[in-house]
Amino acid sequence: MNTVAIIDYGMGNLHSARKAVEHVAPQAQLLVTGDARQIREADRVILPGVGAIRDCMAEMQRQGVDQLVKEVSVDRPFLGICVGMQALMSHSEENGGVDGIHLFQPQVRFFGRDLTENGQRLKVPHMGWNQVWQTVDHPLWHNIEDGDRFYFVHSYYVEAAGNDAIAGRTRYGVDLAAAVARENIFAVQFHPEKSARAGLQLLRNFTTWSGNR
Repeated sequence: MNTVAIIDYGMGNLHSARKAVEHVAPQAQLLVTGDARQIREADRVILPGVGAIRDCMAEMQRQGVDQLVKEVSVDRPFLGICVGMQALMSHSEENGGVDGIHLFQPQVRFFGRDLTENGQRLKVPHMGWNQVWQTVDHPLWHNIEDGDRFYFVHSYYVEAAGNDAIAGRTRYGVDLAAAVARENIFAVQFHPEKSARAGLQLLRNFTTWSGNR
């Protein structure tokens, strides 16, 4: 059976993520769990995240989730969502500076308080629908049009410049990584569970992806 574990460390949008995965993969065994044994035994793992990175990383470290993520992302499909993506980076500027799990080198930057585009001031946090441009051919983009819109909610972003792991980009005052990928890991800044058809398609693709490319 296809077992999908959503890691529960107390800081994720668990209900929405669970309902979305149940919708796209009704035959899968879905677990929302903080139990390390169940997560290790799952075929696929999702790391969600909302809120401040300081609190997310503190809980992950307290519960050993940071080390568990390093372990399980090696040999099975792994999906990070929103702060769950940012936590995989080396460092975030949020909360005065917080180190991440360091599976990817890029840093997480603050949009700033004077973010503009074409002379227009942009609100921070960035909340709304943005087009995502695919930068690599990846199984998780299957049946998703280049330039499809996804739903974002964030004040910090993963830098796009010099990011050799970037899998999708968007723009909100600055170019930013909407998705990163390497081997068995795919992670997104947007919320696929809130992104209508395109988001559900990405989750559907994840539940059938065998890993790597």
